[in-house]
Amino acid sequence: MSITLPDEQVSILVVDDSSFNRLVLKRRLGELGYDNVTMAEDGIQGLAALERGRFDVVLLDLEMPNLDGIGVLEQLHAARGAAPPVIVISALTEMDKIVRCIELGAEDYLPKSFDPPLLRARLGAVLEKKRLRDLADARLAALEAELESARAAQLSLVPRDFPAAATGSLVVHAAMVPARQVGGDLYDCLRLDERHMLFTVADVSGKGAPAGLTMARTLGLMRASARRLAPSDGPPDPGAILAMTNDDLSADNESQTFVTVVLGVIDGTTGKGRIAVAGHDLPVVLGSAAPRLLAPIRRQPALGVMEGIGYRSDSFALAPGESLFCYSDGVSEAENNRGGFFGQRRLMATLAEAGSDPQTLVEVVLRAVNAFADGAPQADDITALAVHYRG
Repeated sequence: MSITLPDEQVSILVVDDSSFNRLVLKRRLGELGYDNVTMAEDGIQGLAALERGRFDVVLLDLEMPNLDGIGVLEQLHAARGAAPPVIVISALTEMDKIVRCIELGAEDYLPKSFDPPLLRARLGAVLEKKRLRDLADARLAALEAELESARAAQLSLVPRDFPAAATGSLVVHAAMVPARQVGGDLYDCLRLDERHMLFTVADVSGKGAPAGLTMARTLGLMRASARRLAPSDGPPDPGAILAMTNDDLSADNESQTFVTVVLGVIDGTTGKGRIAVAGHDLPVVLGSAAPRLLAPIRRQPALGVMEGIGYRSDSFALAPGESLFCYSDGVSEAENNRGGFFGQRRLMATLAEAGSDPQTLVEVVLRAVNAFADGAPQADDITALAVHYRG
């Protein structure tokens, strides 16, 4: 619901070096019901008044000593703050200057005849545009608050007590940086028993609330599947976890939302495990040698595309001192202002200099991605997880 201020509550600033013009304007504004009027004798006084108080509209003379109307608009334009709308007071012979004022952000101009019907029309139009802008700003602020709440809820779903998840000689660390728009990245590290830990990184297609809801659903389905499939004599198979999760996600999936996943189960006492990859980037192994992709690992379809897919897992092993680094495409596809992508080659080079400590690995990569973006808006969630086997 929009609210329009009564005329007597509208605050107007008049900036004009002519005492006669100020007197006429004050009288004309009073006749129109605008009684809350502040006067300034030049541009310097006008800017000082704008710093001290809040105004709904400014009537600004062009020709003034000390600082003229164009000078005031240039300073307001350079400040890029929430300045009130400006109506320029001008003579009809100053059209070139009026054009310059419009370029600098002035909303309209008012001839110095101060014709009451024209004054009423110009003020009414400018105040209505300001009301609509204020309403849009309020709605945008509310939306931003909702998005921030959704991002906080998204982060609350993933674990942060990493020592509690690690088993045996494992050390694990992960981080997720949600994009401005709620997305669908997730990570998980879950202690299955005294020896085995489940770890995963996944990425839901799309953005917004639907992706966020699918992210939460996927995380819950994978955890439930892992517990349901866990045999009495060993850990659940990652392929079976993905198969069960996929069947649930694919059922009645009219939006065709899919989820890419890398999911592994590792024995913290031996460094051996099994891993399944569904449409996701392969993890990277780090140790004494140069970083390398974990191989040979079969690439399988993303989850949610079709029911009944028989996902399979592959065996892997970390030697003492080695780490496994998993990440979402928000890392490799991070973009800068020049249209370049962070890319896998830059990721490998970053990992080569980061050592093998999981927290260091994750933090170094996130800092590198942020430095590469150099202020460019983050288009996708950025997620990284590292598992280290001390041996």
